[in-house]
Formats: sequence, structure tokens, C-alpha cells
Amino acid sequence: MGTNSTSGYRDQARPFSSRSDRLFGALYARGEVALVAGDDGWLQAMLDVEAALARACAGEGLISADAAEAIAAVAEGDRFDLDQISKDTAASATPVVALVAALRALVGEEHASAVHFGATSQDILDTAAMLVAKRSLAPLLDDARAAARASASLALANRTTPMSGRTLLQQALPTSFGLRAAGWLVGIDESTARLAQVGDTRLAVQMGGAVGSREPAVAAGVAVELGLVEPTLPWQTIRVRIAELAGALGALTGVLAKIARDVTLLSADEVGEVCEGRTPGRGGSTAMAHKQNPVAAVSVLACTTRIPGLVATLLWAMEQEHERAAGTWQSEWGTLGELLTLAGSATAWARELLENLEVVPERMRENLERLAAAGVAQARDPLAHLDGADQLIDRALEAHRS
Repeated sequence: MGTNSTSGYRDQARPFSSRSDRLFGALYARGEVALVAGDDGWLQAMLDVEAALARACAGEGLISADAAEAIAAVAEGDRFDLDQISKDTAASATPVVALVAALRALVGEEHASAVHFGATSQDILDTAAMLVAKRSLAPLLDDARAAARASASLALANRTTPMSGRTLLQQALPTSFGLRAAGWLVGIDESTARLAQVGDTRLAVQMGGAVGSREPAVAAGVAVELGLVEPTLPWQTIRVRIAELAGALGALTGVLAKIARDVTLLSADEVGEVCEGRTPGRGGSTAMAHKQNPVAAVSVLACTTRIPGLVATLLWAMEQEHERAAGTWQSEWGTLGELLTLAGSATAWARELLENLEVVPERMRENLERLAAAGVAQARDPLAHLDGADQLIDRALEAHRS
């Protein structure tokens, strides 16, 4: 369970549990992120941190190499009773106490004292949170980049497809669907770049010990083992890293919400300018057989509507006392797991939405005729007025390619 096993853990694709993995899981836990941000994913992340800690301590001569390897050998989630650990958490307000007891029992008396050497529950949970985030961001960013590519294709294919621009939900002046899709593209690209930057530079280990004063050598070793950043100082009650992650997830999913809302509005029967790819049996209604509901767009919005409150909770939780918080820190764990799961689901749905979106140019032309009938001269020959839009699309596509 050293560097190789931890970095490759996501590829094992174990059927992790999730907070909404049964009745509502297909909606709220779509895609791969739910596999690593659920309870089993957190359990394995904590065990991987314990294994990395043991190896780092062995590297500093604090415990024996044999003890480190013995700890790593049993640090596998399927060896532990997650239900029992969950029950025991109520006695200490942290799952780490029960986890460490179970890990010591598995290691045996000879090496039990080497388990969790010099660490606190916060060291394990904070580092596990960063590891869960790192593992979640990989598939999430894959889906986001695929959604961006789909937006780029829509922009390129529809650069000369005229449509009515709409302001305050009313027809305004002509634009092109290519420019609309280019706007989606830039939003996804910019927010994805920021989230990737957070993933590369801000996900750091926590190995401060009891009050944040532990020497940094062990933290450096754990960072190498887990592929995380070594922080300047322990960040026990300075939660900027969590806030940055939450904000970046909120920004990306806010862009996806805008796209999904556009699709729901443009796919309304009386507008009819786009539609989701039609799959037999999908989008139906129990009461109205004629309907074809925009399932992917609705599902994106179902996830993204819940996200701002989670982001706000993590920002609120930055108010923490002294060297360890009483309550606000504990509020982060489930909130972060849910945020990652919902953001991953929204991104997976958005990818599907954009990769299968169908444009209906004839309905766009019909709606432009209404604009022309209202006396808007530009609507009579919209392509003659879209030179600026064409240049802007080129800029968006060039930025995307670079």
C-alpha cells in the first residue's frame, strides 16, 4: 500500500458506497467520482495515509522498516468492518480512533505501537480528505475536459447558425449558436483550469501532530508517498486549502448549471431550438406520453442546485478555534464528500448532455422570423451582422486549443 498502490487505487474501481447510492444514486452519484468520495473511499484513504505515515516514520528511523511494511500489508479497506467503525465513531467524534484500534489489532502486538506513530486524528483525516479530493478530481476533470471538447465542436459546427439572442428572457438581436457554445466553452475551460491548478498545487498533507509543531520531515515523506503537496506549515485551523477546493468546484459547477439552464430553455416546445439526443424510453412522463424531457440537463441542475450550500458550509467552517476546532472541522468531512460526489455527477451529466446535444437550425430561423416581423432589421439578414461573433468564436477556439 505504498506509493504505487495508493496512486493506482482509483483504477481498482471497487464498488464504493455513497450517501445517495441506492434510490437516488443514478442522479446524484453518476460517474466515477462517487466511487472514491463515498464511505469506502474515505476508509481506504485513511488507511493509505496510515501506511504512508508508517513508511515515512521508518524513513526517519522512528519505527522499524518491518513495522512499516506490516502496517502497509494490512491497510486494505476490505479487512475492516466499516459499520462497526461507524458505530464507534459516536464515542469519540472521529472515525480514526476506532480505525487505529482495528489496525493495531490486525498488525499484532509486535508492531502495534508503530501504528499511527506521533500522529493525531486530524493528521489522518485532513490528509485523507486531500487524498479523496485528488482521486476525485482525476475523473471529474476528465469529464469536464470532454464537455469542453463537445462545446468546441458545437461552436465550430454552428458558427454560422443564426439564432435569436435573448436578454431578460425576451428576444433581443440575432447572434449565432456557435457563439453561445463558445461562451460555454470558455466558461468550462477557465473553471477547469482553476480546479486543475488547485488539484496540482493546493492538496497538501497534514502532519502537524498534537498542536501543529511536529518537525516537517515526516510530512515530507508522507507527501512523497501519497503524491500530495508538502505545506509550508501544518494548516490545522487555517482552512484556505479546503476553501479553495470548494470554491473551484463551485465555479465549475456554476458554469455547468448555466449551460443546463440554457438547454432547458432552448428545448422548450415553443422554442425548440435544441434537444437532447433521443434515446428510446428516456425522458418519458408517467402522465403525458407525448413528452420528451431533457433528462441530462435536469440532472445537472438537480446536482448543481445543492452545491452552493455545501460550498458555503465549507467557507463557514473556516472559523476555527486555536489549534483544533470543536465542531466546524468535523462538519467538513461529510460536506466535502457530498460536494465532490455531486460535482462529479454534475460534470458527468454535463459531458453526456453536450456530447449528445442536437441543434435545430430550422426552428432558430423560424424564431428569427418573428423577430424580423417585430421590425428588427438585423433579423432579416442575420449572417450579415455576425462578423464580430465569428471573430469571438475563433478566439475561444484558439484559447481552447492552447
